[in-house]
Amino acid sequence: MKSFSLLPLSIALLGACTSAFAGSTLDRVESKAELTGVLMENYPPFSFLNDQNQLDGFDVDVAKAVAKKLGVKLKLETPSWDVIAAGRWNGRYDICVCSMTPSKARAEVFDFPAQYYQSPAVIVVNAKDGAINAGKDLSGKKVGVISASTYEAYLNKDLVIEGAEDKPLNYPFTSVQAAPYDNETVAFQDLALGTGVRLDAMVTNLITAKERIASDPRFKIAGETLYAEPNVVAVEKGDPRWSEKVAQVVSELKADGTLAKISEKWIGADITQ
Repeated sequence: MKSFSLLPLSIALLGACTSAFAGSTLDRVESKAELTGVLMENYPPFSFLNDQNQLDGFDVDVAKAVAKKLGVKLKLETPSWDVIAAGRWNGRYDICVCSMTPSKARAEVFDFPAQYYQSPAVIVVNAKDGAINAGKDLSGKKVGVISASTYEAYLNKDLVIEGAEDKPLNYPFTSVQAAPYDNETVAFQDLALGTGVRLDAMVTNLITAKERIASDPRFKIAGETLYAEPNVVAVEKGDPRWSEKVAQVVSELKADGTLAKISEKWIGADITQ
């Protein structure tokens, strides 16, 4: 009888502890003097491993600036994007400065306290390809994207950007076969084999595409921008005190010119306004 009577109590206590833990991120960060950020390992120029095998890039520098404003050290982790985007981190991570777009589905598990840049989505094809010149030409094609990304949702025609529900996206193609990848490096390798071998095209960030093309002439951008995405800082849902603090910090980094300097360093232009 005791085991049965204790079960509801244990569940209640677990729920209470989980709720308390989820709502005390700022206390945890300050007590540990450490901010645990999460981002992708291979998404240049936003995040990547440099020649010293250390994480570097636009998002990395922004995360460092946030930690500095908070007066704590930064710890970065790089799980797969589908793990990051799934949310429900249960305290494993404190913040995502990781080029996330605020979709309606993600808003169920994340809060988005601050936008820190905006970027266009574009089509990338093999440099020898002459058949894909616009979004409509993706119809019936196999197109590589990061798994669980907004690009995948866009190709599936079910992307709703949080805060822009009144601005429906244009889908110029009919049916597209989205091919999800854990990272873009492998997708680019497949696209380099030639159109139709493993992929016909990719959809990715304009800045990322330019970075790749500058160092590898096997690729080119096809057509105009498909749509523009706001990119936000994301935190676990349900901790308004932490969201307010993050919003304040990012606002200060914009006001003092820190974000603009980071953007100029990595992008060559200010994309943070």
